[in-house]
Amino acid sequence: MDARELAVSAEYRIVVEEGDDWREAIEGVADAEGITSAWFTGTGTVTDADVWQYDPATAQHRAVRFDESLTVAVCVGGVSTDGDGPAARPHAVLTRPSGQAVGGYLNAATAVEGTLHLRAFEEPDAFDRPTGTTEP
Repeated sequence: MDARELAVSAEYRIVVEEGDDWREAIEGVADAEGITSAWFTGTGTVTDADVWQYDPATAQHRAVRFDESLTVAVCVGGVSTDGDGPAARPHAVLTRPSGQAVGGYLNAATAVEGTLHLRAFEEPDAFDRPTGTTEP
């Protein structure tokens, strides 16, 4: 286990506007603000969601596409950096009008609207993925 105190460097409210890609909106703010390590939470509505599920039997992720309007009941994740800049890893629970929930790694989704709270940390590696992890 790795438990350590993190120093908060800044906090942001991100309004995700209609037509924005949900994950790219988070990465865009992180890039513009020079954020290399952060935690975020959010809610909203999306369409055309590309949700990844991990299959332990094959050790592969598979995409499940939802071409419908879905409520983002909760979205949480971390931001770290890779060779291309900030990388957000949003995990979300999405609900249909019937109340049925679907969820997983939210690789992409077109926003209808949304609000996120992003907490940036001074430590540049606070949310780096451990070596050998199966998370996207």
